[in-house]
Amino acid sequence: MRPAVHSQDIRPTDYRAGIFDLDGVVTDTARTHCQAWRKLFDGYLAERAERDGEPFRAFDPQHDYRRYVDGKPRYDGVSSFLEARGIQLPFGSPEDLPDEETICGLGNRKQRYFEQFLAAEGVDVFASSVAFIESIRKAGLQTALVSSSKNAQSILIRTGLDHLFDAVVDGIEAERLELHGKPNPDIFRHAASLLSVFPGEAFAVEDALSGVEAANKAGFGLVVGIDRAQQRDELLAHGADVVVEDLAEMMMPDGEP
Repeated sequence: MRPAVHSQDIRPTDYRAGIFDLDGVVTDTARTHCQAWRKLFDGYLAERAERDGEPFRAFDPQHDYRRYVDGKPRYDGVSSFLEARGIQLPFGSPEDLPDEETICGLGNRKQRYFEQFLAAEGVDVFASSVAFIESIRKAGLQTALVSSSKNAQSILIRTGLDHLFDAVVDGIEAERLELHGKPNPDIFRHAASLLSVFPGEAFAVEDALSGVEAANKAGFGLVVGIDRAQQRDELLAHGADVVVEDLAEMMMPDGEP
């Protein structure tokens, strides 16, 4: 673990680029993802309890979400959580129907729930994050978005934020290029390459434990963790150099980064 630094000592303009996660950093869709995961696993675990006589233990939206699914590709999240509960299922195929009892089937069911919640509740944007990204672009930095989600591009368009990023590496692109998901560093390194910068010349911003670990492994010059879930110490332990509660903490007094 690298020595932690203080947000007031950071000058984003010392870097050539900033690379940002989407859910929980730019948009508040991490909350929506958590709702969908909770509905999926509580429903599935209840089905197993009734069918097999197993004790029912609900999905914990704090501990289970952060430790097993946050920031990871959808099927990896399903597999990670079920493994923690001692449940083994066949992987299946991405074409599996949402009602099939496979890793992919459950992952596709989660996607269905996510779309339902998104349609009902919409997408909230962290205005301070948008202001920070706009300020570093004005200062001449390039920006990229990385996300394990296959919904990232549609959410960017829906919120009108697609103009903020010079490159996007989402779950669809990662699958196409066979990039390993977080906590592996692949998508962060690929995003840096799309901007023609070395990872050490860029900083990364993440709110998930798997995300700060991935950015750290990728060799970024600075890894910023946003503490949306009271997990400052864990973010530092997984590779964040600095932890802030909001990107407004990294803005200079005159509004410039």
